[in-house]
Amino acid sequence: MSELLILVLAVPLTAGATGVLLRHRRRLQRALAWVTLGGVVAISLLLVGATSDGSTLTVDVGGFPAGLAIVLGVDALSALLLTIGSTMTLVGVVFAAASGEDDHPLFLPLVLLLWSGVALAFVTADLFNLFVAFEVMLVASYVLLTLRGGGAQVRAGVLYVGTNLLASTAFLLGVGLVYGRLGTVNLAAVSTAVPDDPAALAGMGVLLVAVVAKASLVPLHGWLPRAYVHASPTVTAIFSALLTKAGVYVLYRLTSTFLHDVDGFLPAMLVVAAVTMVVGVLGAVGGGDMRGILTFHMVSQVGYLVLPLGVWTRGAVAAGLFYLLQYVAVKGALFLSAAAVVRSEGTDRLDRLGGLLRTRPWLGVAFLLPALALAGIPPTSGFLGKYLLIRTAFEAQAYVAGATAVGVSLLTLLSMIKIFNGAFWGDRPGADADGRAPTGTPVGTAARRVLVGMPLGIGVAALVLGPAAAPLLDVVGAAADALLDPTAYLTAVAR
Repeated sequence: MSELLILVLAVPLTAGATGVLLRHRRRLQRALAWVTLGGVVAISLLLVGATSDGSTLTVDVGGFPAGLAIVLGVDALSALLLTIGSTMTLVGVVFAAASGEDDHPLFLPLVLLLWSGVALAFVTADLFNLFVAFEVMLVASYVLLTLRGGGAQVRAGVLYVGTNLLASTAFLLGVGLVYGRLGTVNLAAVSTAVPDDPAALAGMGVLLVAVVAKASLVPLHGWLPRAYVHASPTVTAIFSALLTKAGVYVLYRLTSTFLHDVDGFLPAMLVVAAVTMVVGVLGAVGGGDMRGILTFHMVSQVGYLVLPLGVWTRGAVAAGLFYLLQYVAVKGALFLSAAAVVRSEGTDRLDRLGGLLRTRPWLGVAFLLPALALAGIPPTSGFLGKYLLIRTAFEAQAYVAGATAVGVSLLTLLSMIKIFNGAFWGDRPGADADGRAPTGTPVGTAARRVLVGMPLGIGVAALVLGPAAAPLLDVVGAAADALLDPTAYLTAVAR
């Protein structure tokens, strides 16, 4: 079973390189990407089953000596994130085929490269290879962001790559400081040695600043809404499912291994989570286009995702993981809905839209269901996740953070209503007597069904998952247990 870890990384990398060679045979390139990602989803589900009992699967790549060993490890948390990440990547590339966004010969190879970097971040057990994973993600995401070559995309790409290169430099500096003191960057060795070594702890502090930037937490969040909004619609959906979630995963992993014992870390995370929620949602409420509002909500929702790191109880961690898994799907569905609007109407600016509920009612439903989940309206999965998060915050006497989460949920609902009223209700400026107006690029019937059916399917799943969440709660409960007691993981990955 451990060999499956290699396949999660090697198969997408190989398929991406092969896809470049097949750039003039688009149907074959597309089939290769779909089959590859479908296989990764299947492997990830097998890994979930293999780790649900608390065990950790590892593989030692290359047989290097201790201190240089390349160790890959998967526990329940890694397996769950591999599953939801690969699933949403597959959804994204199928949607891109229907919308025509995969027409560039490098689009699919770059998506596969991006996924490989994200997967490496989820399975690596040492800090240097985590740096490598972030750099692979940075290269692939930068090219995807600027693939169309427009002026706005290039400017956004400069901001994006500049900010992330600074973060990567800080990350590498932190890794160097840790290695210089300890002679290793293996997570198991670091977890035992860093708390007792002030210099190594300082190195981890530098590294942590970089991870905060990668996860887009306040105050290092400004790059995300300024950059993501200029990516193509489907690329933004894929980014939302993968990039910041890798940073959130690292925060969970480092908190589990040793940060929860560092004085002041838990209270600091409560403050950062609360401020991030507020700053993100205020930016969303003031937005004037669908993707602009949704990208600010990415910042806000990261605050919810890291709230459990300031509480650090089993209930809080399990609630955070449940919320993370459903949120990746829900936010992806919202971006896909926005992409469908852009494809059919030529814009997602609210002052240029209106009346879509009459002309494209199923698209309105496809947006509404995940929007309700994002706002935490019962009986959706988002309601259950937020309820569990807020309840555990109050149980831990984190009253300010819990109350902030409640207030931000109300503002989230307000911004979702703003989008729905602006895009789907009322009348569109310049519409004719039938409520129609000049549209975007026409698509065929089959493609239109995909463009609406994918976000609609995810929305229905979010609606069903709320009342039927017991099986998933059991799985995230096992992952929470492994995070709160990381002995099995650290023992398995130690070299």
